[in-house]
Amino acid sequence: MGGGTNPKPGEITLAHRGVLFLDEFTEFQRNVVESLRQPLEDGVVTISRSKGALTFPAQFIFIAATNPCPCGFLSDEEIPCTCTSGDITKYKRKLSGPILDRIDLQVFVPRISYEDLKNSSVQESSFSIAQRVHGARAIQQQRFGGTTTSTNSEIPSSRIDHIIPIDKEGEMLLKTAVKKYHLSPRSYYRILKVARTIGDLAQSKSVTSEHIAEALQYRIETAR
Repeated sequence: MGGGTNPKPGEITLAHRGVLFLDEFTEFQRNVVESLRQPLEDGVVTISRSKGALTFPAQFIFIAATNPCPCGFLSDEEIPCTCTSGDITKYKRKLSGPILDRIDLQVFVPRISYEDLKNSSVQESSFSIAQRVHGARAIQQQRFGGTTTSTNSEIPSSRIDHIIPIDKEGEMLLKTAVKKYHLSPRSYYRILKVARTIGDLAQSKSVTSEHIAEALQYRIETAR
């Protein structure tokens, strides 16, 4: 983030309105990982020095990748994991709860089988996906027209209920998940924003229980 006596914009600010990708996320030093808290929450990064403090913009899409354990084979169906339970616990503790709480989509990617690699069935094209994304962004531009908000991720918590009304089934599902998995208020609000985006991708005017369920599945595994 640009240290020294005269701080300059670092990687976080250079990724403003873009994408910041960190591979092997658990291999970064703990203080580097924890420094992401403020920008992921507030969209800015503040650096304090004896002469004063400087604030840089840091509104970016954050993507991280990491192995599930030190050997990389935890939950693999073909190769057994050689790590001890202590190794796995220590490895997972490299990412604190507050950092994980700020990551909206947490997806485990299993091994791809040979059959899947050779599968020639037609999948959704990148062009089709891009069209749905453009459609969702157009909906959000219309939704937030005339305000300082650009996307669902930037919705202030105080306006969540007004902008993201959900049906009774979705509300009950979310209520149950919050109690069962002890989700934090931050997780609650982020799940609602993700659900609203899922609804936008489907061109749905309302947020349904299906959208809530899909948003929840991206967090449940790490909340257990």
